[in-house]
Amino acid sequence: MSFDREAFEEQVINDMREHGGEISSGPMAGTRLLVLTTTGAKTGQSRRVLLFFSKDGTDYVIAGTASGSTKDPAWLRNLEAKPTASVEVDGRQFEASATVAEGPERDRLWQQHLEAQPQLAAHAEQAGRTIPMVRLTPR
Repeated sequence: MSFDREAFEEQVINDMREHGGEISSGPMAGTRLLVLTTTGAKTGQSRRVLLFFSKDGTDYVIAGTASGSTKDPAWLRNLEAKPTASVEVDGRQFEASATVAEGPERDRLWQQHLEAQPQLAAHAEQAGRTIPMVRLTPR
Protein backbone atom coordinates (compact mmCIF):
# COMPACT_ATOMS: atom_id res chain seq x y z
CA MET A 1 0.00 0.00 0.00
CA SER A 2 1.49 3.36 -1.02
CA PHE A 3 1.31 6.62 0.90
CA ASP A 4 -1.32 9.03 -0.44
CA ARG A 5 0.14 12.48 0.32
CA GLU A 6 -2.95 14.37 -0.88
CA ALA A 7 -5.28 12.32 1.31
CA PHE A 8 -2.97 12.83 4.30
CA GLU A 9 -2.85 16.61 3.69
CA GLU A 10 -6.64 16.77 3.40
CA GLN A 11 -7.00 14.90 6.69
CA VAL A 12 -4.52 17.23 8.43
CA ILE A 13 -6.14 20.37 7.00
CA ASN A 14 -9.62 19.23 8.01
CA ASP A 15 -8.35 18.48 11.52
CA MET A 16 -6.72 21.92 11.69
CA ARG A 17 -9.93 23.60 10.55
CA GLU A 18 -11.95 21.77 13.18
CA HIS A 19 -9.52 22.73 15.97
CA GLY A 20 -8.62 26.39 15.36
CA GLY A 21 -5.43 25.67 13.44
CA GLU A 22 -3.94 22.98 15.67
CA ILE A 23 -3.63 19.33 14.72
CA SER A 24 -5.51 17.28 17.32
CA SER A 25 -4.64 13.67 16.48
CA GLY A 26 -2.11 11.36 14.92
CA PRO A 27 1.67 11.68 14.93
CA MET A 28 1.51 15.46 14.49
CA ALA A 29 -0.94 16.13 17.33
CA GLY A 30 -0.29 19.51 18.94
CA THR A 31 1.56 20.81 15.90
CA ARG A 32 0.58 24.11 14.32
CA LEU A 33 1.13 24.44 10.59
CA LEU A 34 0.08 26.89 7.95
CA VAL A 35 -1.40 26.10 4.57
CA LEU A 36 0.32 28.02 1.79
CA THR A 37 -1.31 28.18 -1.62
CA THR A 38 0.78 29.57 -4.45
CA THR A 39 0.41 29.83 -8.21
CA GLY A 40 2.65 27.44 -10.11
CA ALA A 41 5.48 29.32 -11.86
CA LYS A 42 5.32 27.05 -14.92
CA THR A 43 1.74 25.76 -14.86
CA GLY A 44 -0.20 28.71 -13.45
CA GLN A 45 -2.14 26.15 -11.39
CA SER A 46 -2.87 26.45 -7.70
CA ARG A 47 -0.31 24.62 -5.52
CA ARG A 48 -0.83 23.86 -1.84
CA VAL A 49 1.69 22.92 0.83
CA LEU A 50 1.68 22.51 4.62
CA LEU A 51 4.55 24.28 6.38
CA PHE A 52 5.95 24.94 9.81
CA PHE A 53 6.00 28.65 10.58
CA SER A 54 7.16 31.24 13.05
CA LYS A 55 6.07 34.82 13.60
CA ASP A 56 7.92 38.10 13.25
CA GLY A 57 5.58 40.77 14.50
CA THR A 58 2.36 40.36 12.51
CA ASP A 59 4.16 38.57 9.66
CA TYR A 60 4.46 34.82 9.24
CA VAL A 61 7.85 33.35 8.42
CA ILE A 62 8.47 30.10 6.55
CA ALA A 63 11.70 28.29 5.74
CA GLY A 64 12.54 26.62 2.44
CA THR A 65 13.99 23.47 3.99
CA ALA A 66 12.27 21.12 1.53
CA SER A 67 12.59 18.48 4.27
CA GLY A 68 16.36 18.50 3.92
CA SER A 69 16.55 18.30 0.13
CA THR A 70 19.61 19.72 -1.61
CA LYS A 71 17.23 21.78 -3.78
CA ASP A 72 14.92 24.64 -2.87
CA PRO A 73 11.22 23.74 -2.64
CA ALA A 74 8.94 24.34 -5.63
CA TRP A 75 6.79 26.73 -3.59
CA LEU A 76 9.79 29.07 -3.35
CA ARG A 77 10.11 29.27 -7.15
CA ASN A 78 6.38 29.92 -7.32
CA LEU A 79 6.65 32.83 -4.86
CA GLU A 80 9.66 34.26 -6.66
CA ALA A 81 7.64 34.26 -9.91
CA LYS A 82 4.47 35.62 -8.28
CA PRO A 83 5.06 36.96 -4.75
CA THR A 84 1.48 36.65 -3.55
CA ALA A 85 -0.13 33.70 -1.85
CA SER A 86 -3.14 32.55 0.09
CA VAL A 87 -2.42 31.60 3.69
CA GLU A 88 -4.56 29.65 6.13
CA VAL A 89 -3.34 29.61 9.72
CA ASP A 90 -4.76 29.70 13.24
CA GLY A 91 -8.30 29.33 11.94
CA ARG A 92 -8.17 32.26 9.51
CA GLN A 93 -7.46 32.77 5.81
CA PHE A 94 -5.86 35.79 4.13
CA GLU A 95 -3.86 36.91 1.13
CA ALA A 96 -0.20 37.69 1.74
CA SER A 97 2.73 39.32 0.00
CA ALA A 98 5.87 37.19 0.05
CA THR A 99 9.39 38.53 0.41
CA VAL A 100 12.54 36.39 0.36
CA ALA A 101 14.81 37.68 3.12
CA GLU A 102 18.46 38.40 2.34
CA GLY A 103 21.68 38.88 4.32
CA PRO A 104 21.46 39.71 8.03
CA GLU A 105 17.64 39.74 7.91
CA ARG A 106 17.62 36.20 6.54
CA ASP A 107 20.06 35.09 9.25
CA ARG A 108 17.97 36.71 12.00
CA LEU A 109 14.76 35.10 10.73
CA TRP A 110 16.47 31.70 10.44
CA GLN A 111 17.71 31.85 14.05
CA GLN A 112 14.30 33.00 15.26
CA HIS A 113 12.63 30.24 13.23
CA LEU A 114 14.90 27.59 14.78
CA GLU A 115 13.92 28.78 18.25
CA ALA A 116 10.27 28.12 17.34
CA GLN A 117 10.95 25.01 15.23
CA PRO A 118 14.22 23.41 16.46
CA GLN A 119 13.57 20.18 14.55
CA LEU A 120 14.33 22.05 11.31
CA ALA A 121 18.03 22.35 12.17
CA ALA A 122 18.50 18.74 11.02
CA HIS A 123 16.93 19.61 7.67
CA ALA A 124 19.46 22.41 7.13
CA GLU A 125 22.37 20.13 7.99
CA GLN A 126 21.07 17.44 5.64
CA ALA A 127 20.45 19.93 2.81
CA GLY A 128 23.96 21.37 2.95
CA ARG A 129 22.72 24.72 1.61
CA THR A 130 21.59 28.06 2.96
CA ILE A 131 17.90 27.73 3.74
CA PRO A 132 15.82 30.52 2.16
CA MET A 133 13.59 32.42 4.56
CA VAL A 134 10.32 33.95 3.38
CA ARG A 135 8.26 36.60 5.10
CA LEU A 136 4.49 36.47 4.48
CA THR A 137 2.90 39.84 5.14
CA PRO A 138 -0.90 39.84 5.38
CA ARG A 139 -2.53 42.17 2.84
